[in-house]
Amino acid sequence: SGHQGPDRGLNMTNPHPVSETPAPTERPTVIGIAAVARNGVIGAGNDIPWRIKEDWVRFKTITMGHVLIMGRKTYDSIGRPLPGRTTIVVTRDPDWTADCIRTAHNLDDAFEVAYALAPEKVFVAGGGQIYAGAWDRLDVLEITEVDIEPAGEVRFPLIGPEWVVVSREQADGYAFVTLEKDTESILN
Repeated sequence: SGHQGPDRGLNMTNPHPVSETPAPTERPTVIGIAAVARNGVIGAGNDIPWRIKEDWVRFKTITMGHVLIMGRKTYDSIGRPLPGRTTIVVTRDPDWTADCIRTAHNLDDAFEVAYALAPEKVFVAGGGQIYAGAWDRLDVLEITEVDIEPAGEVRFPLIGPEWVVVSREQADGYAFVTLEKDTESILN
């Protein structure tokens, strides 16, 4: 028979042996998804200044089953929770709520909530302040380049040389473009 003393063989100097510590999980891929005009405009007066049905279809296909982070104005412009996705809305208003929506009061909290869900992918879906605030966390950009230059006060951050185009699907008046962050160029 084994040792049956008061500590039952446990090492009380380390009550949580390494073998019982959960392995750290990998951070999900963080993807910025947006439709962006040639002049960088993504919004005008709480709306998108164009309608491209194929862009909405692509957005739905790419984001389905994943986590979305968006600002309150972006959520309000959509007007409802998007089916099949977990949505986290960033708002400074402590009293703001919506059915089937998780809220966060800043981007750090939004990412903490998102990561706790252990998704494979987290999509940052706007607006301009949210993209800018999340920029350094983004790994991939899914951009619909819209071939117009509309007026608008909401702009997408400048896509610099650290972003490499990995695919482009050209269409009439727009293109679907996937870019990945070149971490090598950032480190050098």
